[in-house]
Amino acid sequence: MMARIPLTALGLVFVLRTKELTGSFAAAGVAAGLYGLATAACAPALGRMADRRGQPAVLVPGAALVAAALVAFAALPAGAPFAAIVVCSVVAGAATPPIGPCLRAMWPEMLGDHSLAHAAFALESAGLEITYIAGPVVIAGAIGSQSTAAASLTSAVLLVGGTLVFAAAGPVRAFRPPPRPEGGRGPLRSPGVRTLAVVYVLVGLAFGAVEVGVPASADAAGHAHAAGLLLGVWGLGSLLGGLAAAHASPPADRVRRLCVLLALLAAGHALLAVPAGLLGLAALLLVAGAAIAPAFGVANALVDGVAPAGAVTEAFTWLSTGIAAGLALGSAVGGALADGTPGGAFALAGLACAGAAAYAILGRGSLRTSTAAGTATRGVVPET
Repeated sequence: MMARIPLTALGLVFVLRTKELTGSFAAAGVAAGLYGLATAACAPALGRMADRRGQPAVLVPGAALVAAALVAFAALPAGAPFAAIVVCSVVAGAATPPIGPCLRAMWPEMLGDHSLAHAAFALESAGLEITYIAGPVVIAGAIGSQSTAAASLTSAVLLVGGTLVFAAAGPVRAFRPPPRPEGGRGPLRSPGVRTLAVVYVLVGLAFGAVEVGVPASADAAGHAHAAGLLLGVWGLGSLLGGLAAAHASPPADRVRRLCVLLALLAAGHALLAVPAGLLGLAALLLVAGAAIAPAFGVANALVDGVAPAGAVTEAFTWLSTGIAAGLALGSAVGGALADGTPGGAFALAGLACAGAAAYAILGRGSLRTSTAAGTATRGVVPET
């Protein structure tokens, strides 16, 4: 979590620091966008390297490169060439260590027991919500309001420190996925991984629309400053849902549970389009968020069963790339719709989640493997 907190704030840090250096929001948007694109584009390659060489060999150098880019970014003087900012943002994005995919790739091998792995995926999804709340509020908000350079340096310190602690852990150093066969398939050759990737793109599209619709709603109500609090309530709903899922018994059928959770996600986010005032919107966001962490927990638990041998970490990075692409698309389309009415962005979110649920239902056969069904773990023959 220490390593992941700055990763949730860096997009905003690039916006704030670039605006301070150049005086241009347009330049700030380009810098943040390039950081996000570089992260999404390079994550699968880093995941592939982690599968082949071990996780520390990728995580530690990656964190060091990101830290160097952030230190250079913090040292830039006012009026610095925009090209220098671009180099810092692209290097930071391209080298971002895939902490989340590496962690998720370890759970099935390390825990073995299905109920423990279920709890771990659910708890990890819930914990991720804490980083999404803490990163923007503490680093970009509290520290960045005093000094954007300090926010960049704080991100570098937390990322390096957290990554070193994680990479030094015994299970991380010892973890090796099954070797990829000579000429083995990449993860996108797996129908199950492709199904999950499309689901992640659609859910990401919904999230991007909400992240635009909420500020638009707050601004329309004359309380623009409430946007951050409303998004925090959305994250709180996800956190509570994830904690509940971690304490619940594992599903007998993971694929069916995923389809149900995606349907609930669609219903909850469609309700956001109902005009209800800011207090009503806060209540609806809490309800809509409750299915997020449980859905991701179940989806992530399916990856080990559908990814080709030796490509589990890379498969998780492709899902990260999918949700990043969806977020970018949802922000763009949702922003255009929100110019007319915030309800348009929320309607898009509901439709995108409904599309994810429908696609998962149609592709459920590709997700069903001996492990995906939820009754077996590696090395155990399921009962017939």
